[in-house]
Amino acid sequence: MRDAVAGSPCLTIEGLTKRFGGFYALNDLAMEVTRGHIHALIGPNGAGKTTLFNLLTGVLPAERGRIVFDGEVVDDARPSRRTLKGIARTFQNIRLFPHLTVLETVMIGEHCRAYHSVWTALRDAVLQVPFREADKERRMQAGAVELLEFIGLADQRTAKASDLSYGEQRKLELARALATQPKLLLLDEPAAGMNPRETEELDGIITRIRDRGVTIILVEHDMRLVMDISDCVTVLNFGIKIASGPPEQIQGDPAVIEAYLGEDVQL
Repeated sequence: MRDAVAGSPCLTIEGLTKRFGGFYALNDLAMEVTRGHIHALIGPNGAGKTTLFNLLTGVLPAERGRIVFDGEVVDDARPSRRTLKGIARTFQNIRLFPHLTVLETVMIGEHCRAYHSVWTALRDAVLQVPFREADKERRMQAGAVELLEFIGLADQRTAKASDLSYGEQRKLELARALATQPKLLLLDEPAAGMNPRETEELDGIITRIRDRGVTIILVEHDMRLVMDISDCVTVLNFGIKIASGPPEQIQGDPAVIEAYLGEDVQL
């Protein structure tokens, strides 16, 4: 079910700036993401898309600007705190623990909710309250199985993450991110390296995630995917926003077309 307050801002970015030496990766970015939408972020390589994800998740500090998430200013830079607030992400390059099973990988994502801090985990381990740990593990396992069924990997739950196909590993990363119970999910080129059949399947999965009430920011170079499933598209070029609007408007925007000259991208 879509969020009951869909249509209100989930994320507001005001004057966000990040510089590396004399190079501005992002320069005075202003952007609003509507709750319950799939908001695509596109632009040539080096436009600042991944830098924005790193700022939103606390991996990098901003030079200046403000991030307002779910009605509150985000001022704690620790990535773990951003996760607890409800911001999750996937990465351009797959980052899995190869020797863990598929089920264990998803359960790792649930630990941020089950154990809010190292001290909580140590306290529970020291106190060893009868049945508490076993019950908590059962709940985490049940939640992980539900996510694997949703994502289409339930039959692979006992397989090692490293034994999955490339497309299945991409899906497993999605499931692990969803296990943190995000309100905002940042997808960094989720279709990279996928074949057409896998990309079409991913199209449906992302839409179903949105339909569960999760707001999505999608960075992707597959323009067919972007234009098919996005509610809004923002275009960056050299760290500056040059356009933002519905997909059909972006497709015909002269500034967007000019920014992509020389790029192997078909709008």
